[in-house]
Amino acid sequence: MKTILIVLAASAAFVLGTAAIVVYGGLYDISATKSHTQFVYSLLETTMRRSVQMRARDIAVPPLDAPARLARGAACFRDHCVQCHGGPGVAPAPMARSMQPLPGSLIDAARHWRPQELYLITRDGIKMSGMPAWALRLDEDELWSVVAFVDRLPTLSPAAYESAIAGADPDPCVAGQDRARGASAMTLEDVREQGRIALQHYSCTACHTVPGIAGSEPQVGPPLAGLASRRLLAGRLANTEDNLVRWIRDPRGIDPRTAMPELGVSEEHARWMAAYLSRLK
Repeated sequence: MKTILIVLAASAAFVLGTAAIVVYGGLYDISATKSHTQFVYSLLETTMRRSVQMRARDIAVPPLDAPARLARGAACFRDHCVQCHGGPGVAPAPMARSMQPLPGSLIDAARHWRPQELYLITRDGIKMSGMPAWALRLDEDELWSVVAFVDRLPTLSPAAYESAIAGADPDPCVAGQDRARGASAMTLEDVREQGRIALQHYSCTACHTVPGIAGSEPQVGPPLAGLASRRLLAGRLANTEDNLVRWIRDPRGIDPRTAMPELGVSEEHARWMAAYLSRLK
């Protein structure tokens, strides 16, 4: 037994040492001009697939074949999906064709993923892949409408796809309010958790270091640690939740010289963000 433990410890030390050499020696080429090695690609693909399968197993699937749902799904696909994934007879945008990993074609996605899995991927996204989470942008019906349309894609010829897009709901597929998570029934902790998610998904962490959210510690904007203890916001507003919501939604309206952009944050999402930031004493 002692010999076995020594061998296991030595093997673990060798693996960790090799990993450290690869990481800190800069040996792995991360450039997008080359794809991952097949081993790394297969490892990440398997990890992603198993993660989705496990987390989607208890999601109930609503009826997906209603014409109105398919039409709304076609509009959402037109507005948010085809740019990266393409469609039958339609190539992805040039930017997407250069991404690594390459966004997968959704033409046959329904043959590889169950509807509840497509829903989870659409709602929550996939980290380190460029696939965004749409939970804060689309409501529950729109999320399932996307799934319904993607589920139908394998049966569409290029002509049928063009016809479906042409006949889709002409209104942009953007929900005015977030209804997917039952906002009216959320506890304060639920609201703060949604605020943490919103801070990520509105790209606030691209400029600010936010406690509780992993990132690369950017120094474009001031760190937000201790924000609740500050007397003023933007050097001019009393630090209240209402003023924080105003600043998040319309920074240039408060300070025309600020470099902070207007991100199109809804009132509700801004209040979620403010609820999270207010706990950062």
